[in-house]
Amino acid sequence: MKAHIKRKTAIDIAFYILLIVLSLVFIFPYLFMVNKSLSSELLVKRTLVPFFPWGWDQDGLVWCRPTFAAYRNIFAGKYNYLKNTWNTLKIVLFNMVAVPLSASVVAYGFAKLEFFGKKFLFALMISTLLLPSMVLQIPQYILFTSIGWGQSAKPLTWPNLLGGGAMNIFLVRQFMRSIPKDLDEAAKIDGAGPFMRYALITMPLCVPILIYLLVGTFNGYWSDFFGPLIYLNVKDEYTLAIAIFRDFNSNYKMTEVPNGMAAGVFMSVFPAILFFLFQRRLIDGVMITGMKG
Repeated sequence: MKAHIKRKTAIDIAFYILLIVLSLVFIFPYLFMVNKSLSSELLVKRTLVPFFPWGWDQDGLVWCRPTFAAYRNIFAGKYNYLKNTWNTLKIVLFNMVAVPLSASVVAYGFAKLEFFGKKFLFALMISTLLLPSMVLQIPQYILFTSIGWGQSAKPLTWPNLLGGGAMNIFLVRQFMRSIPKDLDEAAKIDGAGPFMRYALITMPLCVPILIYLLVGTFNGYWSDFFGPLIYLNVKDEYTLAIAIFRDFNSNYKMTEVPNGMAAGVFMSVFPAILFFLFQRRLIDGVMITGMKG
């Protein structure tokens, strides 16, 4: 018995050591990015750049300390990404409301209501997941351009009021199917209509999956590059991802390394905060979604 406990303890220790090593490997690039964002221009000119943001300059004459100059540059100095951040937030905040709301409305119809052709329409919607997004880019661009949306952020926002995406509808529908039908039937007997049952009964019970959609929507549109690259051609309308790409894609010098790393850190901060705040909700949403087919 003691030998079994010792063996199990040894296995657990080895497992945790492996997890720690893997965690360090995965987090190393991010730590490197943070450290380089705090490095001075003198330090990054060195042939062998140190990992930590302090040390002697290339000639060994000046001791370089961590500095926040790169963060000042991206917010109020050379680059000033405040306008681009606001452009990104407008798109993100709109979609954080539009995607969960419209997806839940459509999912409620598929999960709780009965109507002619429901299974066919649901299968047709799911089949759209088989279409690669790249195949749809040109037809969508032609469509949006023909109605006057070609040079604006409207293609990135308004279409999400029409369902929020097939995968999101599927996830919410699966979650709603795990809610007991007795609740819906009892409200129906009491005279509640479909919209009242949706708003007062089903929606409050769908908080885990709705939070999952909120976080996923934020991450998707906060870091979205391809969509804004197609539709936003005016500099004042650039999102953060496009502005950073335009500034650091060409004529990149070693002295710009701290600025580029600081921009990368800023881009990653908000998704990381959301994940740590809602990680329990995210896991619960995914687990409960798969409980009933």
